[in-house]
Amino acid sequence: MVDAHQTFVIVGGGLAGAKAAETLRAEGFTGRVILICDEREHPYERPPLSKGYLTGRAARESVFVHEPAWYAQADIELHLGQPAVHLDRAARTVRLGDGTRVHYDRLLLATGAEPRRLDVPGTGLAGVHHLRRLAHAERLRGVLSSLGRDNGHLVIAGAGWIGLEVAAAARGYGAEVTVVEPEPTPLHTVIGPELGQVFADLHAEHGVRFHFGARLTEITGHDGMVLAARTDDGEEHPAHDVLAAVGAAPRTALAEAAGLALVDRADGGGIAVDASLRTSDPDIYAAGDVAAAPLRPGTRLRVEHWDNARSTGPAAARAMLGQDVTYDRVPYFFSDQYDVGLEFSGYAPPGSYDQVVCRGDVGKREFIAFWLHEGRLLAGLNVNVWDVAGPIQRLIRAGTRLDPEALADPSVPLEAL
Repeated sequence: MVDAHQTFVIVGGGLAGAKAAETLRAEGFTGRVILICDEREHPYERPPLSKGYLTGRAARESVFVHEPAWYAQADIELHLGQPAVHLDRAARTVRLGDGTRVHYDRLLLATGAEPRRLDVPGTGLAGVHHLRRLAHAERLRGVLSSLGRDNGHLVIAGAGWIGLEVAAAARGYGAEVTVVEPEPTPLHTVIGPELGQVFADLHAEHGVRFHFGARLTEITGHDGMVLAARTDDGEEHPAHDVLAAVGAAPRTALAEAAGLALVDRADGGGIAVDASLRTSDPDIYAAGDVAAAPLRPGTRLRVEHWDNARSTGPAAARAMLGQDVTYDRVPYFFSDQYDVGLEFSGYAPPGSYDQVVCRGDVGKREFIAFWLHEGRLLAGLNVNVWDVAGPIQRLIRAGTRLDPEALADPSVPLEAL
């Protein structure tokens, strides 16, 4: 039974918000828990949108965090289809789109991120897509199926994780795919040029065409439908549909208007939080894609991946309850493309490392890659090699100097390092 002596409000109906609500009840909180979702869908997980659900291997019902009935059973007051439009920190209220004002004693902002738009002519055509929400995935799933039946062409702007996963899904349906990417390799800002070529080769073997070193400048069409995509080097690619996969921006408008401390966009943006996921207001916390947490002294990192949402939501909930929380989880991501499964742990953008060491067979795509700086492990990527993410993350966390030869030697267990 709910005791209304305290009210905890969660703004954001994604994985982070849903797991925070679940954790509050699991930890014995008996006050009101109000979960505000701007979508009409119950909270769902996003990885299936570019993986199992998009490819047709997973059912729609599988994406949801909880059964719809769970929220009432757990005494979670769920506001679906209601965006939070104003935060009054002095009055401790959140105003919803319909004018309702909700009081809070503690507030969690889990507002997530939104896809960045292409700033080129033609983005208003019917065949231009983004992938962030379940409705986007539903529409794109139908599009890919139609393209496969009709030998249609999909142009993807961006060779990041989403762009590559959609490319793999599209080829699975039989669609023709061209990926336009300004960097020289896929995933360039994540894994650098040393390993990016591995994924260029993987997709090329499955019929994906890449156009590196170029950006889309215009999407042309006729009668509201896409006909082609042009790039800044004068090329024109036939297209029936275009996917903008050029990254995501944190949804910070509510926090910014309320005067909460933010991180500069050049540094990844987001709401600045401390190790307990508390914002610059002691009664407000942030979790998931929108939160920029300390990575190491003097640096913050905003992580847009499933594991981060799944972990920061519960951590923030415990901190809201007054528990001693230090969030220092190693960033983690997984991806599935064709017959390749991978896990990436850590953070090593180009310029941060001075050596890349591999163990295993890169050519067969059964290997582990390690990014080092002065002998210390920054990140690790395991490709079709399993049960090693834990040891890799422990090595990253330890921060000790490692022997590159031992790292490269498959006969040396990672645990021994």
